[in-house]
Amino acid sequence: MNLISMGIAGLMVLSLSAQDKAKIEFGRYLVEEVGKCQECHTPKLESGELDRTKWLEGAVLDFAPMKPVPGWHTTSPGLTPDGRLWDRWKEEGIRNFLITGLNPKGGKADAPMPTYKMKASDVDAILAYLKSLKK
Repeated sequence: MNLISMGIAGLMVLSLSAQDKAKIEFGRYLVEEVGKCQECHTPKLESGELDRTKWLEGAVLDFAPMKPVPGWHTTSPGLTPDGRLWDRWKEEGIRNFLITGLNPKGGKADAPMPTYKMKASDVDAILAYLKSLKK
């Protein structure tokens, strides 16, 4: 391999790395700024602030409907790859859920989780971000 080929190969690796970083950042934007997932999936401190040491690791919900809602959950699952959701659904199940709005058993999300039907490219960015949170 000559010097020019090595330089081009090196630039391609840097470029891929920049693409990966951009994808993760876009996923972070979708999760944190658009979906506001942290509001339900991150525990809160006594002060009411989100506990950044347990970011998206699941939480007890601090709100409930005024009247009973069938299937209402009082907790939210962790969204990080270290959590049970990834063990149970695997990456493909989470991906399909965000694209189709249906869980691996074919059902919709229980309240208060909204139903999302996202573009595959957006879901791929979200998954890249969530995978970047692995401890």
